[in-house]
Amino acid sequence: MPEGDTVWNTARVLDRALAGGRLTGSDFRVPQLATTDLTGAVVNGCASRGKHLLLRLTSPGTGGSGSRDTAWTLHSHLRMDGAWRTYAPGERWTGRPAHLIRVVLRTAEAVAVGYHLHEVALVPTAEEDALVGHLGPDLLGPDWDAAEAVRRLATDPGARVGEALLDQRNLAGVGNLYKCELLFLRGISPWTPVAEVPDLPGLVDLAQRLLAANRGRWTQSTTGSLRRGETSYVYGRRAQPCRRCGTAVRKRELGDRVTYWCPSCQPDRPPAHHQIDTIG
Repeated sequence: MPEGDTVWNTARVLDRALAGGRLTGSDFRVPQLATTDLTGAVVNGCASRGKHLLLRLTSPGTGGSGSRDTAWTLHSHLRMDGAWRTYAPGERWTGRPAHLIRVVLRTAEAVAVGYHLHEVALVPTAEEDALVGHLGPDLLGPDWDAAEAVRRLATDPGARVGEALLDQRNLAGVGNLYKCELLFLRGISPWTPVAEVPDLPGLVDLAQRLLAANRGRWTQSTTGSLRRGETSYVYGRRAQPCRRCGTAVRKRELGDRVTYWCPSCQPDRPPAHHQIDTIG
């Protein structure tokens, strides 16, 4: 699943391509919006909220000179395999099969194509909170609130920290990669109860700094290196030696996700029913 910095980057790509333009056409290939036509709407901009994309538009009134414009938000979620791509008018659309296209937006200057998007919805901008109001503080948002993120994490002291970090209601933007890397860097077992994390504010602060360091580029690195194979400490490195101590990195399920960790640098063992490594 794309992490918060990837979604932030995607929002900026869409914003640069579409903001200020008037839609000359739209094509929705999802049942709930199949008859929707946004032609004539002006794109105000695109923003991210955690892992959610919010494309904001103003649609001109249709009731004559006295009718009011309407502010709309086109919401989408990338989940594991979604993506937006932008093209020049007339440019060939490459990189994804055509049957995965869910949304096409056209202006005179650009074409934005959404592939395999999830949770696509069009709502009045005033009602955005119905879609994203449940999210915790956005790690890359202008209103980032570290104290509130710590407070939310601490409300369930028995939760395993590896799962609590992925709960977007606590803090919005951490995905599986950052979860694994954060806990390695802090020397914390993913199975540790939140109440036993020695410095929860420090963990939250590191999460924000890691995502902020990677926004604006597509290669995510927690090690400082952008070379292939050197960008992570434990994530994706099952059975390879820990970069810190040389112990083989382990991989097991935690909740509905897999977790990578070093059993020496993050020493607490998971419960007995998690003792079989997953394949991969």
